[in-house]
Amino acid sequence: MRIRASTRARLRTALLVAIALLFALSIPWYRPNGSEAAMWLGVPDWVVVALACYVAAAVLNAWAWLLTDVRDDGPAGGRGG
Repeated sequence: MRIRASTRARLRTALLVAIALLFALSIPWYRPNGSEAAMWLGVPDWVVVALACYVAAAVLNAWAWLLTDVRDDGPAGGRGG
């Protein structure tokens, strides 16, 4: 199944926006000052949230790269083969 170039571009842009939002969400700025951190899997809850955001961002980044057309114009430096 082929996806049109315009659809691929819009999807890639949406993925990049989602990645930026995940990075913003990974920062524990939403926690109130002096609040006690709950422990999940032996680490504070904000660490688990940050790691989950980073993993999700990596997956979305890989998907965005799969949608990107990379041109290969030949060897670097103009050397022919």
